[in-house]
Parts: sequence; structure tokens; C-alpha cells
Amino acid sequence: MQWMNLEAARHWATGQLVHSTEKPYLEAEILLATLLDWNRARLLAHLDAPLPETIATTFRAWVLRRAAGEPLPYITGQIEFCALEFAVTPAVLIPRPETELLVEIALERASETPSATPIIADVGTGSGCIAITLASRLPQARCYAIDLSSAALEVARQNAARHGVLERLHFLEGDLLAPLPESADIIVSNPPYIAESEWDGLPLSVRQEPALALLAGSDGLDVVRRLLEQAPAKLKPGGSVLVEIGERQGAAGLALAQQTFTRAECTIRTDLAGKDRVLQIRFP
Repeated sequence: MQWMNLEAARHWATGQLVHSTEKPYLEAEILLATLLDWNRARLLAHLDAPLPETIATTFRAWVLRRAAGEPLPYITGQIEFCALEFAVTPAVLIPRPETELLVEIALERASETPSATPIIADVGTGSGCIAITLASRLPQARCYAIDLSSAALEVARQNAARHGVLERLHFLEGDLLAPLPESADIIVSNPPYIAESEWDGLPLSVRQEPALALLAGSDGLDVVRRLLEQAPAKLKPGGSVLVEIGERQGAAGLALAQQTFTRAECTIRTDLAGKDRVLQIRFP
């Protein structure tokens, strides 16, 4: 298959992607721009340019992979999070814009920490997007990136090196807070929170992400429950625990927190869409 120019290639790709994404034009442009090593603005300004034959074959293969339901970031190998580019592979959960709220709240809590060197533990780090963003914005902090998956930690290390914080991050392999060697001022986590009964109803692209990073028992709160149980022994006086939750888990998550942390202020922070998003536990 040959195309006369980039516009024709985009048109063909859009037709292929119309049933696999809500934004077929946008995703066609992202695939083209990535292969050309251009930004989208440059692509849109040069749609009459020819598509190099060396790129056409790969472009067609990428479009068909996306049409078959493979997540776009796994195809391009990267995604933006908090204005930083992160490499992603099928070994890690794909960072979502909603999780940026977790980073914003962690930065708020860090600004209130009296310690000159706040200690932050990112539990279930995956690609490292949370820990790396925090390390980039808080050069005085000591950050731990914890994950049960060695493959995920390798991706996180590569991303840390890419953003110049490899030497300031401590990578720990293990279950939740078990490997953390010291108490933290801030414990932050985007844990698995999807109920097993919801799995079959998820989009095909989501079901291609690691189940280990998504599923959490019958109510979706198994991992959150265990994390909260472990947190008191790993939290400094006056510390905070910040946990991303599902949009319908606010009441249940808040009840769990209040049972575990009887002397703490437990609240739910909502995202820009007004949906429950972050369970926040703060000690006076």
C-alpha cells in the first residue's frame, strides 16, 4: 500500500481506527508524528509532504496494531505525564492524566513538611512516573520507588535516567511497604483498584495492561486495604498517605481509612471532573 502524501496516510489510518478509539484522527496523527519524529503542529503544517517509503510499512503495521486494540502508548513506546515524557512497555500500567492530581497533592504535602529532606515512598511505581516527577520537582527530597515487578522497576530506572534523577531515587522490589527501610513523610500510591467482576467490561486496550497493576479482589480495595494496614508502621509523625482510588470507591475508601487512622484527618479529593480520585490521610 502506497500513499501520495501524509494527508492520504492520515485519512486511511483514521478509517482503520474509527472502531477502536474515540479519537481516530488524533491517534492517526500521533502515530505519524512519532514515526517522523515531528510534533503534531509540524505534521499538520506539512500534510501535503510525501510519506517516506521507509516509514510507510511501519506506519501501516502500527495502525493495524492499534485497530486490533493494542494501547497507543505501547505502540509508540512513550506517553506524557506532568509535562514529562515517559517510556512505557507492556510491563507497566499506562499513566493517566487523572493520576496527575496525586502528584499535585503530594507536592502540597511536601511543601508543608517541616523536614529539610522529606522522605517520599511511591508504592507500586510502575513506569516511575509519580516518583520521578516528584524527584524532579523536589530536589531536596529522598524518594523511594517500590514495585513487586522487577520488569516494571527496570522501566522506571530507564525513565529516571532519562530525566536525570536516577542517582536520587532508591528502587525497591517487594510487596507494598514491606521493603521500605525507613519511615516516610509521604506515602503515595496509585494501586490496583479494579474489582475482578469488572474485568470483562473493561475496554480491550485496558485489558492488555498488566492485570497485576489493575485487579484488586472482589471489591477492588484489597490492595488499598493492605496498604493502609501497613502504613502506620512506615509513616513519620505528622505524615500523609495519598492513595488513588476508583471514582465509585470514595465512601468505602474513606471508611477504611477512618478505621485504620482514628486520629488522622481523612478526606476524599475529587478530580477536575468532580469524581472521587484520591484518598487523603493527614496527621496533625
